This record gives sequence, structure tokens and C-alpha cells, in this order.
Amino acid sequence: MAIITIVGAGMMGSAMSFPARDNHHEVRLAGTPLDREIIGAASANGGHLTMKRQLPDGVRYYQVEELKSALNGCDLVICGVSSFGVEWFADAVLPLLPPVPVLAVTKGLLNNPDGSLLTYPHYFKSRRPDRSFNAIGGPCTSYELADRHQTMVYFCGENPAELLRIKELLATGYYHITASTDVLGVEGCAAMKNAFAVAVSIAIGLAEKLEGENAYMYNPQAALFGQSLREMSRVVRLLGGDPALAAGIPGAGDLFVTIFGGRTRKLGYLLGKGLRYSEAKEELKGITLESVVIITRVANALRVQARENRADLRDFALLLHLDDVINRDAPVAIPWEELR
Repeated sequence: MAIITIVGAGMMGSAMSFPARDNHHEVRLAGTPLDREIIGAASANGGHLTMKRQLPDGVRYYQVEELKSALNGCDLVICGVSSFGVEWFADAVLPLLPPVPVLAVTKGLLNNPDGSLLTYPHYFKSRRPDRSFNAIGGPCTSYELADRHQTMVYFCGENPAELLRIKELLATGYYHITASTDVLGVEGCAAMKNAFAVAVSIAIGLAEKLEGENAYMYNPQAALFGQSLREMSRVVRLLGGDPALAAGIPGAGDLFVTIFGGRTRKLGYLLGKGLRYSEAKEELKGITLESVVIITRVANALRVQARENRADLRDFALLLHLDDVINRDAPVAIPWEELR
């Protein structure tokens, strides 16, 4: 039995308690400053306020002030924060880390002024070079993991032996893990699926706008799905990862699951229905939109690379249109003839 500390009591971080407890590990769920109510409710009755599920028996709960105690003596730390919590995790948690590996559920990329893109494991490594950082990619919704639905994911990191150890800790009869040392490829797909899920979801809104409720216009969705994978593979190639991953579980699989629900689908749907981003943002007020951040960061990075002849913007017509829609409040007008 191992001791696994999950930092971040959001839905995905908390859902990781299910395979961990099913494998009989001691699980400590520690909240961030934003998780006080979640931890308080779970401590009282075991229920998760936002996931609307009972968490496994035996989970121990810690408020953010008890973070040091939650980390003491653990064998694995799971970073359960969203991309908006990365800086907090780096500032508040990394200095307290015991000499154990970290596995992050966080998906996204950081862009540097020189046009390079940085994965979160590499960012964390730059802050704590003496620790090992790994991440999860692939199609996995928190509520389905909590319901123990059959799920296939990738664990990526630089140390194969460590990855296999982490896999042994968390793999179950329903949580199937492929270990990969291609951090750039897996994390590139994990980030970009959020951006391109907006594009495919736009077609869903367009269908309803043109044909009415329950419209069955699938050709546009399929075309944008295919183009999304093409552009995703090009981003991964620029990162230095294996572009073939875009056609597999980390890319196509994760994109497929993301367009079927959640805030990313809602944003694309509203844009497809004809709302400008400023209007859609108002309707989604209070909802964090990681897709907007990744679209903006990668588009900015590509433009820098293009100025230095390191990228061809014609290869990213769909992504750049999303950037125009998000950051210039342009109306949706899919550039069909430019997609290649």
C-alpha cells in the first residue's frame, strides 16, 4: 500500500481518488484556497459538491493550511489543479514537495516570448530541477472515472521505470494506462484538444442555427474534426513530439470526448449559433475557459515562429480563425477553402 496525496479537490483531481482507493492505497485529498467548501463538505459527508458523487470511503481530507501534513510521508503527489492553478501549485506546493514523483492531471501549454511552447511538466521541472514530473493525457472525464467506466489514458514522463511504478499504483480493471516518454507529444495533444473542441462544437451550433433544433448536420463536424487532428499533429511536430499521437488516444480520443459536453462544447455551440465571443463570454460568466487560454497562447507562439520562418501559418488556418474569433471578436466564418 502506498500513500497518495492529491493536491487540488476539483473534479478531476478528486476523481483520481477512485482508482487509488480501489487499489487500497491511503489517499489524502488536499484543497487549494478555492476548494475550502469542497473539502468541508467532503469531510462532513463524503460527497463532492461539484462532481455530485460520493468519494470513496477512507479518503482523508485536508484544507490548504494543512498542506504540509498532507504531503508528509507520501509516495506520490497528484497535481489536481486546472491550468489556472499552475502558478499557485508552483509557488505553494513545489517548495514543500517530498522526494517523490509528481503526476499532473493539468492540461495546457505556456508560451514564451521567443515563440517556444512549454509543457507543464517541463515548467514544474524548471522550478524544481531535483524532482520528477509526469502527466496524464487522453480521454477521461471526471464523472466517468468516478463511475468506473472503461477508460484508456497515457501517463507520460522522462523516466520509464518511474512511469511503470506510477502505473502499477493506479491501473485498475477499468483504468487502463499506457506509459510514454513522449512528454511533448502527449502533452501537446492534451492541450490542443481543448482548442479544437471549440472548432468542432461550432459546427454543432451552426447546424442548429441553420436547420433548427435536433439538426443532423454531421459533415461539417466531421470535416472540422479531421482538420483539427491535422493541425494538432503539426503543433505536436513543432513541439518536438510524435505527430502520430494526434490520431490516437491522446489526440483524437481526447478530442472526441471533449466535444460531447462541458464548457468547451458550450462555448463553441454559442459561437456557432451566431454569438460573438464577447457575448458568449458574458453568457458563460464565472466559468473558467481553458480552451480560450490555449488558443491564445499557441496562436501567439505560431505568429512569432512564422516571423522567423519556423512555422507556416497556412498550416493552422482553423486555429488562427479561432484566435480571431476569441481575441478580435470576429464573427464565425470557417475558412473552408484555406483548410488543408
